[in-house]
Amino acid sequence: MDKLEKVERLRERANVSYEEASQALDEAGGDLLDALVILERQGKTKSPEQSTFSTSYEEQTEYVNVENQLIEAEKTREQKKDHLGFREAVKKFFRILRDNSLIVSRHKKEFIRLPLWLLAIVLLITGLWKAAIVVIIISLFFQVRYSFGGKDQLPEANEFMEKAGNAADHIKEEFNNKTEA
Repeated sequence: MDKLEKVERLRERANVSYEEASQALDEAGGDLLDALVILERQGKTKSPEQSTFSTSYEEQTEYVNVENQLIEAEKTREQKKDHLGFREAVKKFFRILRDNSLIVSRHKKEFIRLPLWLLAIVLLITGLWKAAIVVIIISLFFQVRYSFGGKDQLPEANEFMEKAGNAADHIKEEFNNKTEA
């Protein structure tokens, strides 16, 4: 490689003028590496950034509490599950309203079957839900019974309604026994 090529390479690597590169190359006796070192010492070029890479293991000096991280992750999952659980509960509620009816009967004869969605709308719009509760309680004393029918059969609700009817019958019997005596 002739001197002109060396000067060009040195200029590209060191980002210096032609004159500075030529002088450094002359001082180094034509050696590119030595010329680059000379330019660095003169402060005309910055030295390359030092980076070290190693495959050796460095022990982690900072303590990481994995247990706390797992607990936080579990809380986050539970919060998401609760959010999804609420959405699913609302869907189930509306499905129950859609697919079931309130059955009103007396002496085991059904005389009203009202879809729950219609009952809910009427009670919410009219605001008569408080009055409806009073009417239901009073009607239990006249052998009127309430149950739910439809896809779900709602066994817990039907069991509650049965117990309420039995309680009304028991209270009525006690009242009649006391008045007769």
